[in-house]
Amino acid sequence: MRFTGSDYKRSRRLGFSTLETGEELRKRPYGPGQHGNARKRKPSEYGKQLVEKQKLRHMYGVNERQFRRLFAIATKSSEVTGIAFFRILESRLDNLVFRMGFSRTRRGAKQLVNHGHVTVNGKKVDISSYLCSVNDVIGIRESSKDLKVIKESLEGKPSSVGYVKVDAVKLEGIFQRAPERNELPADINEAQIIEYYNRLL
Repeated sequence: MRFTGSDYKRSRRLGFSTLETGEELRKRPYGPGQHGNARKRKPSEYGKQLVEKQKLRHMYGVNERQFRRLFAIATKSSEVTGIAFFRILESRLDNLVFRMGFSRTRRGAKQLVNHGHVTVNGKKVDISSYLCSVNDVIGIRESSKDLKVIKESLEGKPSSVGYVKVDAVKLEGIFQRAPERNELPADINEAQIIEYYNRLL
């Protein structure tokens, strides 16, 4: 069984389920350590912005350099920066493998992609940060369709989202459209993230 201690501690520290399951906060809905949240000071405005940024970055499993690069792309979009940023993060291949239910976690989805088990429009893609386009078909390679981790994930009846369509028999799905804001995590304040990066410009 994979060790998830660091994910749990991180989520408790942020007060947010980075795994999107709520499991990390169910048993201990307070910060890690002997005193939990008892010694927490009221965060500054900058501190609040930093927490929002960390919540989103850890949820998608993106390092700071990649995260900042994707934010820069979002600022050049004709869309509102916050929703554009969300949509870019959602279009990552590892995220879509997760959203389609081929893995229980984004970390597991990243491993599936990096180990060459995933295709985009019939061609193997082993770069987890690959940005997919609407109407791309994401599938599992023929030689990988019997992988136990994929079967177990699908048997667990993962929650689906409206912007992907999955064929559990063929083990492939379509990225049908860009997600709407109400289909994305409500407890992340993207305006705070924008303010955080505006401070650095």
